[in-house]
Amino acid sequence: MADDTLIHDPNGGLPRLIAIMRALRDPASGCPWDIEQDFASIAPYTIEEAYEVADAIEREEWGELRGELGDLLLQVIFHAQIAEDSGLFDVHDVANAISDKMVARHPHVFSDESRDKSAEQQTRDWEAIKAVERAAQAQTGTLDGVAQGLPALLRAVKLQKRAARVGFDWPEVGQVLDKITEEVGELQEAAADLPQEKIEEEFGDLLFVMANLARHMNLCPETALRGANAKFTRRFGRIEALLSEQGKTPAQSDLAEMDALWDRAKLEERRDS
Repeated sequence: MADDTLIHDPNGGLPRLIAIMRALRDPASGCPWDIEQDFASIAPYTIEEAYEVADAIEREEWGELRGELGDLLLQVIFHAQIAEDSGLFDVHDVANAISDKMVARHPHVFSDESRDKSAEQQTRDWEAIKAVERAAQAQTGTLDGVAQGLPALLRAVKLQKRAARVGFDWPEVGQVLDKITEEVGELQEAAADLPQEKIEEEFGDLLFVMANLARHMNLCPETALRGANAKFTRRFGRIEALLSEQGKTPAQSDLAEMDALWDRAKLEERRDS
């Protein structure tokens, strides 16, 4: 059983959290739910908590960010405890591994290498070091090591960046735009008379090229789409508010009326910006 003094110490910091997780996973006295979990069952929560961190940052809710970072840290400690229980590694191994990686990837800070480099040169050096690391792990293919579990748009950008490093890339944005036009045409043709799986394939091709366009424009497609989602949520909320003033709900309205209110919401935002 973990030390209760540390567990109840409000200033116990990281050792306290580690002790709490060990207590929760204790086979004799821990929480049945926590004991039952494994890497796969916890992974979805880890992803969810990472998104909640990003959401707090996007909304600049710094008080919330502290709590969300704690939730994400708990996920790291949870995975490390599962690994320790399985005899694989422990949280100290995790900390040492990332510390070794950071020292190795920053020779301009932690060794005699010059710090007088541009951000572009540092990025090239970083990628060269990562390439050596991948080779040591027998990841010899250009696209090896790009995580399958990444959000699809983010993974598309990472795959395209890798391919671009070996010259497989359009040199100009205009060529990407031409490809988008081509993919839209193929999607329209598929939608006319092809099966659903083919339509889905063509839609995926279009999204992939859109992600490429974002990369060429130095945009993050995930961030752009989150912004569009937030804008839609905000404007539709304004539609609901305007309808409520008339004693109506969206279900009691129609598309023409809501479309007009949408335009009004857009004008209000432009006026207030």
